[in-house]
Order: sequence, then structure tokens, then C-alpha cells
Amino acid sequence: MRIGELAARAGTTTRTLRYYESRGLLPARRAGNGYRTYDEGDLKLLRQIRTLQDFGFDLEETRPFVECLRAGHPEGDSCPASLVVYRRKLAELDALIEQLSSVRAQVGAQLARAEAAVPGGPEPKCELGGHT
Repeated sequence: MRIGELAARAGTTTRTLRYYESRGLLPARRAGNGYRTYDEGDLKLLRQIRTLQDFGFDLEETRPFVECLRAGHPEGDSCPASLVVYRRKLAELDALIEQLSSVRAQVGAQLARAEAAVPGGPEPKCELGGHT
């Protein structure tokens, strides 16, 4: 298939595909007429990249998964390099969760303090947007 068809089937743009090609994530095969040509395997690569990006992986973090797929592994995540990226991403997510939990606790404490400061008093007026 040609680049426009691949872009449409993958739900992306031809510009994105050219960028992936320039980064070495998508093969640069050309037909005799100079047009880029792609197959179902390339569509699978693109779907893997997009899924990982939806999960928060940056483009370079997808490289081990792409290489794993190219090596013939059906899911692209059973190679040692892919596992390393998974572990690193989980550690990053755990750190973010811990940070967010801490912020949540602080906001909860601030809310409790603010509510306790006005026992039985009138509801505070909201000055934003003219609401009372």
C-alpha cells in the first residue's frame, strides 16, 4: 500500500509517517516509481507505536517494541529491551502516583482547615465569575 492508504488505515497523517521513517521506526521501502510502499506488518508497527504513545510512552521509548516486532515476536513486548522499558515506565508511573497522592493529602488537609475555620458561619461567597 502507499503512504496515504497506510496513514488512513492507521489513523494518522503522511507527515507523521515520514517523521517515523526519518527516525528509523518505519521502514523506507520504495517501489520502482519512487513511491513509498508498506504492508500489513508496517500497519502493525504503527498500531504498536500509537498504543504505547496513548499509554504515555515517548516516541523513542517505542523503539524496542518496534524492533521486537521486526524480529518476529508477535506482540513486540517480549524482548528484553521491551521489558526494560516497561519496568522503567512502571517505576515512573509509581513515582507520579506517589507524588499525586501526596498532593491530594495536602489539598484534603487544606480543605479540612478551611472548613473548620468557618464553623456555623455563612457560606463563603465565590468571587470568581460573578457567582455567589
